[in-house]
Amino acid sequence: MSGPYGGTGRVASSTACSTRRSSSVRAKSLSLVLLAASVLAGGCAGGQGGQPQAGDTRFVAGDGKMQVFDVAERKPAPHVEGPTLDGSTASLAAHKGKVVVLNFWASWCGPCRAEAPVLKEVAAKTKDTGVQFLGVDFKDRQADAKAFERNEQTGYPHIFDQPGKVALAFQGTVPPAAIPSTLIIDKQGRIAARALGAVKYTDLYTTVTKVRDE
Repeated sequence: MSGPYGGTGRVASSTACSTRRSSSVRAKSLSLVLLAASVLAGGCAGGQGGQPQAGDTRFVAGDGKMQVFDVAERKPAPHVEGPTLDGSTASLAAHKGKVVVLNFWASWCGPCRAEAPVLKEVAAKTKDTGVQFLGVDFKDRQADAKAFERNEQTGYPHIFDQPGKVALAFQGTVPPAAIPSTLIIDKQGRIAARALGAVKYTDLYTTVTKVRDE
């Protein structure tokens, strides 16, 4: 016998509540996924999104313009080291006394593909003048990253940083804060310049040589 307080009524009510809770959880999960995708796409779009403050590790959009820091304002770059896509190890310390250009990129990022020829050309042009380029492959699939490098043939090493530890190490100094981002480290190991978004040839070459010739 089933009445308003009988067993059948309770089961039906419990099932209905469970169904509503499941639907709510699914809806919230979908909303979070869509929000994350939107933020990620915005960070890679290359449009103007404002300059982040030191210590801000949220990824924002950028226009690729170089921001050069006065010598007195420069902060020391953190320790950077990691496995490379070709199976070796790369670090900032290995290039002490040189200007190092750190480029943060990912194979899934359109602006990264667009700026790759620029980076390759400037790297080749300045290689024998005391400048070292070093890529940081961020939040990527290794197979995709290797395919990207085989296609671009950049001519310089790339740290495979799937967890994003290298970018996180810059928290409190001058974070990269966009994909792509480029940091220029001076001969004293200080962060001399930063660009958020895909860099332009003239801006990159001019800034690199300026920091090199200091």
